[in-house]
Amino acid sequence: MKFEMPILPYAPNALEPAISKTTIDLHYGKHLQTYVNNLNNLIQGTAFENATLEDICKKADGAIFNNGAQVWNHTFYFNTFSPKGNTVPTGVLEEAINKAFGSFENFQKEFNAASVGLFGSGWAWLSKDKEGKLVITKESNAGNPLKSGLTPLLCFDVWEHAYYVDYQNRRADHLNAVWSIIDWKVVEERFVK
Repeated sequence: MKFEMPILPYAPNALEPAISKTTIDLHYGKHLQTYVNNLNNLIQGTAFENATLEDICKKADGAIFNNGAQVWNHTFYFNTFSPKGNTVPTGVLEEAINKAFGSFENFQKEFNAASVGLFGSGWAWLSKDKEGKLVITKESNAGNPLKSGLTPLLCFDVWEHAYYVDYQNRRADHLNAVWSIIDWKVVEERFVK
């Protein structure tokens, strides 16, 4: 199976000022493209040649896992955003967040703390477990919750290439801006699936 670049559901400049066109051009256009290219080269002639990205994330290791998970993570990440982001979740997702974290504001504080507190590069995730309980996890490098049997709902990319052009070393400022472009309808669809 040959993996292709995902198509962005918005124009490269549509997320400004939270994420600039320059960052999208580099992050999506260069970094993600490199992961896709690397993955396609690495899987040739291996047990993963016809595997799905999910299977690669769950079963692979080494370079195949790193590139496959980065393709999956970035596709998931970029598809979470909308130029007309919703400021808060609603419906069953709102209820689940309130149950797990006490309030949306408390959830944001905990998610920001996980995102800022991750040493080095990686991802902060909101996922649900098999019982539907929400959990926040931090994953280094290309890690994601699929390997732990969780269902990912939301992620923040805290690799420097996700924010350095726009925010330099101010990771927290980037995270605060990203909340304004989250499409909570997409996150809720992932939750009720």
